[in-house]
Amino acid sequence: MQVEVDTLTIELSTVPFDNRPVFITGNFCKWLPDLEEYRMTIVSPGNYRFQFPEDAELPDPIEYKYTRGGWNQVELDRAGRPYGNRFIKAGETLVKDNVIRWQSDISTKKDLSPLVETVSEAFEITQFSRTRRVRVLLPHDYYENPDQRYPVLYMTDGQNLFGEGSEYGNWEIDKSLAKLAKDHKAGVIIVAIDHGEEDRVQELSPYDNAKLGKGYGAKFMQFIAGPLKKHIDEKYRTKSDRLNTGIGGSSVGGLLSAYAALMFPQTFSKFLVFSPALWISEKIYFDAVHFFEPFETRIYLYAGGKEGAHMIPNVTKLQETLETQSFGYSRVKIKSSVDARGEHAEKQWSQEFPKAFEWLFY
Repeated sequence: MQVEVDTLTIELSTVPFDNRPVFITGNFCKWLPDLEEYRMTIVSPGNYRFQFPEDAELPDPIEYKYTRGGWNQVELDRAGRPYGNRFIKAGETLVKDNVIRWQSDISTKKDLSPLVETVSEAFEITQFSRTRRVRVLLPHDYYENPDQRYPVLYMTDGQNLFGEGSEYGNWEIDKSLAKLAKDHKAGVIIVAIDHGEEDRVQELSPYDNAKLGKGYGAKFMQFIAGPLKKHIDEKYRTKSDRLNTGIGGSSVGGLLSAYAALMFPQTFSKFLVFSPALWISEKIYFDAVHFFEPFETRIYLYAGGKEGAHMIPNVTKLQETLETQSFGYSRVKIKSSVDARGEHAEKQWSQEFPKAFEWLFY
């Protein structure tokens, strides 16, 4: 049955962070999913409108649904399944709909790079009265999946991790995550915390050193595990439990991550420890003797052969101490990686990062 309508307007609200166009399709256009004449007009971010021509002859009832340009980009329900067909009876002139999720066309999406957001240019560290820039790298499809929650990896030396990097180099973790996303192995939120420039070593070192002075690493860890984690969990869709929370870093940041494994097991279960500056204090080994964590824990240790004569022996000693203390607890996994030609540099850690990331989270 064909009916004429004076004016039928459809208004749609949906997630505002998806830039793909929206099409309406149905029994009035042979269910073709991407006809330009049925492309909805964007009114404002997340709000669309479509008006049928006044003289249009439409089926009764009208049966329809929404796409982002194809049947591989169709609207989904809250559980992530294709949404059922919608209906409009004759006589209606204004219909308001809402779409909460969309299917993501991974095969045609060109850019799988993580989304970078600045949490704060000056996040206050009350533990020692300083501020620090904090940024997050969100999975590329974070805003396309509003019901999904993600594990979190906190990382130190944020200036050196992605984008332009710094004068010291660049881990290029954004490029690594884009490659991992092709295999659906990049679904983790990374929190990048800038270091304190000339105060970096003191801030990240959990131990005092005769030459370097007092270490504030314990307080820095209190900041990460306390107010920063609380803020991230409130602002983003995280899996906030310890099993889904990790921390990582290199050099003094690697030492801090090893320290976190010993002193903050109630908050973190995954530890990325690259080229740790274990030379700063022998106390790390005494603390490791008291390591006792029968819960699920993963520690990834990396050392390079060109990082000084003591790097590999020190990391080996730390690994052996941790394994001795956790002997009999199969839920504690410690993986070591040694590159005989590895140098103490961001380029080296860039190559190691995707291996460690995949082992820790996948």
